[in-house]
Amino acid sequence: MKTLSLKLDNRVFADTEEMTAKLKLARNRYINEAVEAYNLFNKRRLLKSKLAKESKLTSADSMQVLHEFEKLMDGD
Repeated sequence: MKTLSLKLDNRVFADTEEMTAKLKLARNRYINEAVEAYNLFNKRRLLKSKLAKESKLTSADSMQVLHEFEKLMDGD
């Protein structure tokens, strides 16, 4: 486990203290879980962006293939 020193805005710290008391969690556990959730959120956001970009790159080719299949189906 890594040791980390960080500075939190006063409001963020106060909210964190309130939540850890209500949830009966250690501050360290709460912050670890929060960072883990935020990392997962950002990984998904980056993946969504990457998929959208790659989809846009392949959309023209996909449409061309679709038209070719339609021509084959119409030929029957």
